[in-house]
Amino acid sequence: GSTKSSMMESRDEAQHVVECDMCQQPVSFFCRRCGVNLCDPCVLIHLRVKSKNGHDIVDYTSKDDDDTCHCDSHPQNDCSAYCKTCETPICMLCVTIKHKSHEISELSDKIEELLKVIATENDRLQSFKHELERIFEHTTKLLSSISSIYQLRKDEVTARGEEWHKQIEETVKKLHQELDGMQKEHETILQKQKEKFEEMVWKVNKINGKTIKLQKSKNVTEMQSFVPVIQKQESLSEVSQYSFPQLYEYKIDEYLENKLKENELSGRILSEIPTVSTVIDTGFPADETKNRLFDMAVTDDNKVWMGGASSELKLFDLQGNLHHTVSITTYGIYLCMYNKQVVYTGTKAVKMISDTDTVVTMFTTGDWEPYGVTSATSGDLLVCLRKDDQNKVVRYSSTGTVLQEIQDDSQCQPLYKEVAYISENVNGDIIVTDWNKNAVIAVDRLGIFRYSYSGKDTKFDVCSVATDSVGYVVVTDYKGDKIHILNRDGRFLRYIIPKGGISRPRGVCILGDGEMIVGECRTGIAKIIKYLEE
Repeated sequence: GSTKSSMMESRDEAQHVVECDMCQQPVSFFCRRCGVNLCDPCVLIHLRVKSKNGHDIVDYTSKDDDDTCHCDSHPQNDCSAYCKTCETPICMLCVTIKHKSHEISELSDKIEELLKVIATENDRLQSFKHELERIFEHTTKLLSSISSIYQLRKDEVTARGEEWHKQIEETVKKLHQELDGMQKEHETILQKQKEKFEEMVWKVNKINGKTIKLQKSKNVTEMQSFVPVIQKQESLSEVSQYSFPQLYEYKIDEYLENKLKENELSGRILSEIPTVSTVIDTGFPADETKNRLFDMAVTDDNKVWMGGASSELKLFDLQGNLHHTVSITTYGIYLCMYNKQVVYTGTKAVKMISDTDTVVTMFTTGDWEPYGVTSATSGDLLVCLRKDDQNKVVRYSSTGTVLQEIQDDSQCQPLYKEVAYISENVNGDIIVTDWNKNAVIAVDRLGIFRYSYSGKDTKFDVCSVATDSVGYVVVTDYKGDKIHILNRDGRFLRYIIPKGGISRPRGVCILGDGEMIVGECRTGIAKIIKYLEE
């Protein structure tokens, strides 16, 4: 027992020197048969001790490298054969005695057979090690971001709570003002009434005094002139019936209920058919697939950059006048504004037009091809990337440092199959159109899946996406010739089909004042559509 416990101790106290089990000197050797640690002098003493299994002394450092197989029945012998009948390795002594009539094979054959099985199983395990590591890494990433995810949710709850507090405070203030107004009015009326009755009391007292005086008088003339005066004096005039306000606090509930309804119904979306206020002919030529107008980006001073089927970007004002044209080396298919400059995705690079109208490469994207691009409120760029059958969204700094990659969901399945256009919503959601899945896919700012929208009916043909300052998600339905409006949780609210219709809508941007600008891909015409009430 002491041997075993001292071995355990030596393992537990690895930082201590391992001692010989017989004399506590530093260890040099190990007897495999007896499991004993030995120093140089004690080896000889130990070998003299009789043991039915014999001894097997090895260097302490190689005590675990046991390459030989000892016979169970004769531990002093190494096994050299294999008994198939008993399924056990045996030594030459066993072959002649205990296993005489059994089926015996070479030990090396059995070893080869076992190693084959082990190798096959090991290959199987190695083959999905990559997948395991991926899941492990993903889980580790999730774990490290879990507190920030929950903190984010808590912050959102706090923010929404503060919003409601503010609304309630404003309502309370409004109701207090209303009550103050009513009180003032009430006070004025009662004050007038008080003065009127004060005067009446004074008059009645005066009449009473005169009456007492006349009772002791014989002056008939005075009495005759006093009679009409006393008859004319009314006994009681109209008293204003002004009641106090009852139950005012229910108005808060009423207000909040209306507010909730408003939030739900998103009351600002136009109920009637939207109108087209301006039509802009961008004049792009048609490419071999008859496409002309691809994307648009709205500047701070309310002009629109247009990208189409020619190697140039055009800047129009909202009346349709062309202000400026810039030459680029590809078609302008995906555009956005970034720090007041127009940005587009080129071949394996994100490019920007400088103030001097030259094309500047902001950064390259390695062997990934960039598609949709949008600027984020954080001052970063969000870019859709594809490589072979892989898709991801990457958050880049302005210098091209990768800050975040969004590729898989929490089950380690790819989120996207064919990323195209991208937009960031006011709540931080990153919204992408996926042309293969034919869906709008939203993740929150940390890349956690939020929702997917695949249309209200089967004929949906998703193209591009934009979001407005209220959080509405605006999606162009290419072959459906219409626009879908969703709320910030991806719930369908209504279609927008303007008077006169819209043909093959592709790019879409939000302007101020409840207007959007939508590009008709095939005609090259951009239409400004009013879709929100003021």
